[in-house]
Amino acid sequence: MSLADLQTHLGYTFRDEGRLRLALTHPSVAHESGEPTAHNQRLEFLGDAVLQLVLTHALYEKFPAFNEGPLTKARAKLVNRRTLAEHARALGIGVHLILSRGEEASGGRERASALADTFESLLGAIFLDGGFEAAREFVLREFSAAFGKLNVPPTIENPKGELQELLQARSPEAPAYHVVSTTGPDHDRVFECTVQHGGVELARGSGKSKKAAESDAALAALKKLREQT
Repeated sequence: MSLADLQTHLGYTFRDEGRLRLALTHPSVAHESGEPTAHNQRLEFLGDAVLQLVLTHALYEKFPAFNEGPLTKARAKLVNRRTLAEHARALGIGVHLILSRGEEASGGRERASALADTFESLLGAIFLDGGFEAAREFVLREFSAAFGKLNVPPTIENPKGELQELLQARSPEAPAYHVVSTTGPDHDRVFECTVQHGGVELARGSGKSKKAAESDAALAALKKLREQT
């Protein structure tokens, strides 16, 4: 494919094609030549920041009731080296990489790390060439399918901690948990627990242990409080 084909796949045409070529230039070129040679690491640094900003803002708008913890987990699910490499492969970036002979011989065109880095470099180049809005449009277009599947942020790993953090924004008082019933035979107990705050019951939960019941109650309370905001 020509660079024109690549730009068609990117959905962006560069005003300065030199920026595109720089974004495709792997650092191995400079290492092999032994001379100062421009490569894409600075653009990668810039593109990473742009990517984080665009996705963070999109998640902030999509999930107004969720705080930093779940939003950070959601962003991490969207952006990792494997995912970025998959985006790069789908765009056909590998065949356009400008590599050293050694990197070429060792399979650099298909190396996940090189592809992921180049994806970020291309985003940095789009930002410099067309401004933030062009970069934003590229990111949202690339991540639209994955982003659309995020109906809720990833599972909360520490519901009690998340609930306490949410409630501390309202009052320094910590939530209180109380076991209200225990049913079933000794080998198969089921605990029911309430969580209260400021003397008001927020929710109830159940589980095979007191800890599990408290966690379930905290999850129920989080859902209820977020639906109210």
